[in-house]
Amino acid sequence: MGVDSGGSGLRLAVARSDDRQARPLASYASREPVRTGARGMDATHLLDQVLPAARKLLHEVGGRRYDAACVGAAGMVTLGADLRSHLPAALADAFGIRHLALAADAVTAYAGALGQRPGAVVAAGTGLIALGTDLSGPAGWRRADGWGHLLGDCGSGAWIGRAGLEAALRAHDGRTGGSAALLARTEAVLGPVAELPGRLYPRADRTAVLASFAPEVARCAGWDPVAAGILGEAARHIADTAVAVCPAGGRCAVAFTGGLFRIGEPLLAPLRAALAERLPYAQPVEAPGTPLDGALRIAAALSADRLLLPHDEKLLQITRLLG
Repeated sequence: MGVDSGGSGLRLAVARSDDRQARPLASYASREPVRTGARGMDATHLLDQVLPAARKLLHEVGGRRYDAACVGAAGMVTLGADLRSHLPAALADAFGIRHLALAADAVTAYAGALGQRPGAVVAAGTGLIALGTDLSGPAGWRRADGWGHLLGDCGSGAWIGRAGLEAALRAHDGRTGGSAALLARTEAVLGPVAELPGRLYPRADRTAVLASFAPEVARCAGWDPVAAGILGEAARHIADTAVAVCPAGGRCAVAFTGGLFRIGEPLLAPLRAALAERLPYAQPVEAPGTPLDGALRIAAALSADRLLLPHDEKLLQITRLLG
C-alpha cells in the first residue's frame, strides 16, 4: 500500500508485493487535506481516511492482507511526530503489515521520479522541497527547503499564489509593484480584495487556497510583466534548490515532479534558463512516476528486502512491525 498526503488532499493505491514495478491495481483519492494541530499532522484524521479506503481497495483487488506500506506526507519532517507515534501500531493492528516506511513527500517523489538511483529531485506543488543522494550510507540525503509557506517553500504554488495576490493588493492600494491584471483575476476568482484577509487567514486550508491562484499568475504572464516577473523569480528559487542538493558537483540526474509544473511554459521557460546558468552539467530526466507511485515502489522494495534509498529518522523511517 502506498499513501500520498499533501496540501491538496490524500491519495492511496495498492499493488502486488511481488511486482517489482509496483504497478497500481486500484486507487483512492480524497480532496480533504490531513489536519494539522498542536502535535503536527493529525494521525487520527489521516487514519480515518486511510483505513476504510485501504479495506475497500483490498476487497476490490481480492487481497487478503497488506505486507508492506509506505506513507508519504508533506510536512513529515517537521510535523510528523503524531504520525510516527501512532501509525505503526494502527496499521499493524488493522492489516497485519510487517514493514512500514514513513516518508517525507520529497522521498516518495524521488522514488517516483528516479527509483533507486543517485540524483536529485525537486518536488513542487502547494509546497516545495528538493532532495538529492548518491545512495552512500554516510552521506545520506541532501535536503533543501520544504520549510512551509511561512518560512520557505520558495517558488512553490503557494509562494507564487501569495506573490500574485500581493501584487493584486498593491494595485488595489495604488502602490508600486502592483498588477491590474492580477487584481482583476483575484476579484474574479476570490471576490473583493478588501475582504480577502478576513476570508483567507482563518481557513485551515489557506496554503492550498494560495496555491490555487498560481495558475492565474501563469495565465497573466504572457502580457503582464509583474506576473512574468513572479514566475521568473520562482524559477530562480527552484533552480537554487536543485543546485543545493545535486550530488557530484552538478553532474547528476535531475527530475522535477509535482503539480506545479503543469502550469506550463510561463514557468518552465524561465526554469530552463535558470538551470542552464546554474546547473549546466545536470542531466534533466523526465519523471515517469508520481509521489504515489514512489510510495508504492518503496513499499514493494521493503517487502522484498531490496530498499536502497538511505534510511533517515525523519525523511525515511523504516519500521519492522512483525517478525
